[in-house]
Amino acid sequence: MDAGNIIQYQDRVLAGDKLTESQLGELINCIDLKTLSSAANKITRQFRGSKVDIEQLANIKKNFCSEDCVFCGQSAFFNSGNEGYQLLPAEEIVKTAKKARDEGAESYCLVAAWREPSDTDFLKVCDIITKIRDQVGISLECSLGFLTNEQAKKLKELGVKRYNHNLETARSKFSQICTTHTYQDRLDTLHIARNAGLELCTGGIIGMGETREQRLELISELSRLEPEEVTINLLVAIPGTPLELQTPISFEEILRVFAVTRFALPKSIIKISGGREVHLEDSGEELLLSGANGIISSGYLTLSGNPMNKDLEMIKNIKLEA
Repeated sequence: MDAGNIIQYQDRVLAGDKLTESQLGELINCIDLKTLSSAANKITRQFRGSKVDIEQLANIKKNFCSEDCVFCGQSAFFNSGNEGYQLLPAEEIVKTAKKARDEGAESYCLVAAWREPSDTDFLKVCDIITKIRDQVGISLECSLGFLTNEQAKKLKELGVKRYNHNLETARSKFSQICTTHTYQDRLDTLHIARNAGLELCTGGIIGMGETREQRLELISELSRLEPEEVTINLLVAIPGTPLELQTPISFEEILRVFAVTRFALPKSIIKISGGREVHLEDSGEELLLSGANGIISSGYLTLSGNPMNKDLEMIKNIKLEA
């Protein structure tokens, strides 16, 4: 595929057409990454403007998860050396939500390391959400594992805007990544959240030994779901997990994923998530000009991140808006 073909696909997306999986495959395999990057950036600017969406996370319950996801330092199956804690007090989470708001974060996502919330824990989470809603006034998102229809409706009722539940990888790769639940379980939860009126945030992790074709497979699944937000993580190989010796993928492969995801989902927020401070020397500047338009700042679930002021300066340096 030459530059002219890339521009043709760019113009089709700008005109409102949806590309097929075959066409996305041509893009992800193209040689001309400069034109691919530029085209993805043009699509981003038309549909999303110059604003970078900045989110902070709250790891409200850490470690001891019953699932065996091989990338995860919070799984009870692996000895990653991370200390854990049960559900944090509401007052502590409200305090960090206020800090996130004051630093300039647009959204705050409550994340819990479990398969699904128990009835008791779900009530506690609802109390946390209510206190943040009433005392802080920041856009709230949740990532609480599998949900029932009733739980999803309750989150919507309490004012939660968006639900995060990552597909993690391609369907064809998933059984090598997790055996304690299925890919369909994850899709079902996304449909439950959507049916309850919640916006969707979903995505995955690249660099877990998947092929380029499997990355395309994930992008195509995301395209069918049409989530409001896509979160793309770069694997950080955590000691004690089965992927601790996994070789990082190249920046060129990372760029292909972000750029082609933009062609597939021109109107979505596409967020550079875990691993950007580890794998990207510029903390994401080039990717924010190649299809991405969001970041997670100030740390992740088990990893530290850039302080907000550094990320705000990075965004300013590339003449985008925070």
